Amino acid sequence: MELYCILIMFAVIINAGTQVVHQNTFITGCSDTEKEYMNEFDGEELYHADFITQKGVITLPDFADPSTFEGFYENAVANVETCKNNLNVMKKAVHNPSEKIDPPVTSIYSKDVVDLDVENSLICHVTGFFPPPVNISWTKNNEIVTEGMSLSQYRLKSDGTFIIFSTMTFTPAEGDIYSCTVYHKSIEGQPMTRTWEVEVAVPSVGPAVVCGMGLFLGLLGVAAGTFFLIKGNNCN
Repeated sequence: MELYCILIMFAVIINAGTQVVHQNTFITGCSDTEKEYMNEFDGEELYHADFITQKGVITLPDFADPSTFEGFYENAVANVETCKNNLNVMKKAVHNPSEKIDPPVTSIYSKDVVDLDVENSLICHVTGFFPPPVNISWTKNNEIVTEGMSLSQYRLKSDGTFIIFSTMTFTPAEGDIYSCTVYHKSIEGQPMTRTWEVEVAVPSVGPAVVCGMGLFLGLLGVAAGTFFLIKGNNCN
């Protein structure tokens, strides 16, 4: 049984002038196969460690004046090693510990309004699961997609479960069918799959028909009124 350890450190910052309270959060996560290190400020990610490329990644845009410091990635590695040591101690202290398991809830949607032959992105939203990890795969017309995909960091929710996003770049063509499949230990043998089909809305002809009928009936009314006016004048 694989266990996952999460270390969360909070720093509360109070602006004495305005009495505004801010929350700075450091999240370190580890298991036998996964590791995570991220810093958030008021729920917005400031930076995280990319353990594949072995570097720190600043996620704030330039206009937000992001800050960094020397040894950022090395500090993340040290925190993860501490997490692993704590996890090993807990394993030895508690024999066969029970593990909370929550299945994921998934959805799939496009980032922008869909226009044929215009590049867009599909987002596979996976939320409410514990523990990490989850694995996400994409298909196009039942063929596995291997390019144009990205995966976010795990985001911790207030209830202790996690959120993650997988994004795939695509160019929509009418009739194409895409799917994202999510694998998690809570649904072993029964992965969750969500499908999404390229559909482009056809402009409705209803308003034009209504306007045309209204104009026709209006002209018909004018013609009828003119006819009776002429008949009335002839009678006089």
